[in-house]
Amino acid sequence: MGDSTLVYKKKFEKVFLESQTHLKRINEAFIELQNAYTFPIDITDFEKLLENKIELAFADQIIYRFSKAQDSMGGKLFKAYMLYQGTNVDKPFLDILNSLEKLNILDVDEWFELREIRNEIAHDYEDNTKLAVDILNSIFKHKKELENILSAISLKD
Repeated sequence: MGDSTLVYKKKFEKVFLESQTHLKRINEAFIELQNAYTFPIDITDFEKLLENKIELAFADQIIYRFSKAQDSMGGKLFKAYMLYQGTNVDKPFLDILNSLEKLNILDVDEWFELREIRNEIAHDYEDNTKLAVDILNSIFKHKKELENILSAISLKD
């Protein structure tokens, strides 16, 4: 194993662990909220959640960590994996996604759905209860896709 391969492997492992940690925090926060609420959550229950600082912190953690996980995977993990595999990453991101799809690591269309959720988070949802509920429910629905991607990419290492 050459020096550059070892460097790429270490970078991959670091970013993989970072992504895993984000996903773990998402799951822990959902477990806490599921002690009080059923998901998908409705607006009435979400308004109750807003009145409880601890539950609100868990909801904020889910939203924040989802955004970080999606950014970490799309911005660093995929390229680190491809570099470790000896693949050139000096190409458009869609080409990287297509390569990962060919390796059965992800589905490109699903990745763009995850990215759309992340983009919704980037907008100010604080004053829009319906949007906040939709984001939380979308994360609940799609977090398994992030888990599947991490599982697939770790098995390929």
